[in-house]
Amino acid sequence: TEGIFRKSADLDSCRVLKDKLNSGGKVNLDSESMLVAACVLKDFLCNIPGSIFSPGVYEQRLSVMDEGNEEEKITASQRLLELLPRANVVLLRHLSGLLHSIQQHSFTNQMTAGNLGVCLTPSIFCLPIPCTSDLRKDLRKKFDLAQFWVQNGLKIFCEDITSLSSESPMSCDNS
Repeated sequence: TEGIFRKSADLDSCRVLKDKLNSGGKVNLDSESMLVAACVLKDFLCNIPGSIFSPGVYEQRLSVMDEGNEEEKITASQRLLELLPRANVVLLRHLSGLLHSIQQHSFTNQMTAGNLGVCLTPSIFCLPIPCTSDLRKDLRKKFDLAQFWVQNGLKIFCEDITSLSSESPMSCDNS
């Protein structure tokens, strides 16, 4: 869907889907609008207490982008995963698979890794409270980190994250 995570969805439809999901009943997501599903997912991510990244690893997650080359950033990202609760890692793995799949179709949906990073950063990274004067630099690091994870999720998780959301699996060679 062109502009997924960027375009807004009908708020009433989002509320209805969210209520269905929260009630624990069966939900057929195939019958839902992609924009509505994306909006509900962003809302879910935004409302995880402390964010998908635990508050205790705030500095470590931002320092990933300070590493030298891509391989060092991947290693730092993997170390960061070891500090997170297992449920958060599983959610990140699935989210990375979804975002990788969306980015692979950027020629039709216009959602490159950079666009996805910009659209999802507010939902997956909580801003520190209180906001500091380095907020702009901090936000840039978050955009860059989100983009990096979209581009390198397969290497970070060193497993077939693409099979979580697509038909064409890929393999990991992180030797």
